[in-house]
Amino acid sequence: MTLAYSFKSAFQSLCREKWINILSMLTVASSLLIITLTAFFLYNVELVASHLPDRFSLVAYLNDNISQEEIQGIVDTLKRRDDIAALKYISKDDAIKELKQTLKDTRYILEGLNENPLSSSIEIRLKRDFVTSASAKRISEEIKKVSGIDDVYYGEKVAEAIYLLKKSLQNMSIIIFITISTGVVFVAYSTVKILFYRRKEEIEIIKLLGATKGFIRMPFLIEGGTIGFFGGILGIIGALLFYLAITYRLSMVIPMLKTLVFPLEILILLPITGIALGIVGSVIAIGRLKL
Repeated sequence: MTLAYSFKSAFQSLCREKWINILSMLTVASSLLIITLTAFFLYNVELVASHLPDRFSLVAYLNDNISQEEIQGIVDTLKRRDDIAALKYISKDDAIKELKQTLKDTRYILEGLNENPLSSSIEIRLKRDFVTSASAKRISEEIKKVSGIDDVYYGEKVAEAIYLLKKSLQNMSIIIFITISTGVVFVAYSTVKILFYRRKEEIEIIKLLGATKGFIRMPFLIEGGTIGFFGGILGIIGALLFYLAITYRLSMVIPMLKTLVFPLEILILLPITGIALGIVGSVIAIGRLKL
């Protein structure tokens, strides 16, 4: 009975003060839309960044005149390492063929060479967690110590760039979420506080009738959650319209935009986030009021 009354009271207040609540919902929706668009952007950048470690590799150059048995021994040794995802042996002949294919029209610069100047090598792809500048450097130094390996090359700058990009994306998303969430909480806080003072006489009456603090506070918590929920729904609608505009309109000019992915998890998370932030703002508002 108490819960039914709280929902009824909250619904009546939302209808009675509709303009304040609509304004609050639109403000919350705008804030959550910013969070959604930021998440959308970061999600797609993260998808691209997640494939970068797959393209990062170390190259171990082997000593000249090394036997096939020794090569197989080196490959077996490297395969036993926990930080290596995959490796590929490239012979001297394969290396020169690949170089000629790369040079194409300028392959004439290789004419006149009496022998193959390239070394046989092993291309090594690290596991994702080890694609950092420090890890790549440590692993390359350990691989250099393997008998039969002459030198190891790795793109130190590339490894560092991949690591910094992933860290930057994580930090950026956290900062944006905290900043916008604080704004949503403040909107819910201000709205509930206004609604409380507009119903102050009604609250004084039910207090005289013996209503508890929990009974008085519950409708305001429901109102805050409702404002957050509908703000989240409006935010989703705005985000979907934005996504459709990009993928179906702008993609005619920039075809690459068709590859953008909208994370479906947002359809569930945004209303839940709105409810949570609305309730938090309401709790702070009624917690600071004297009942």
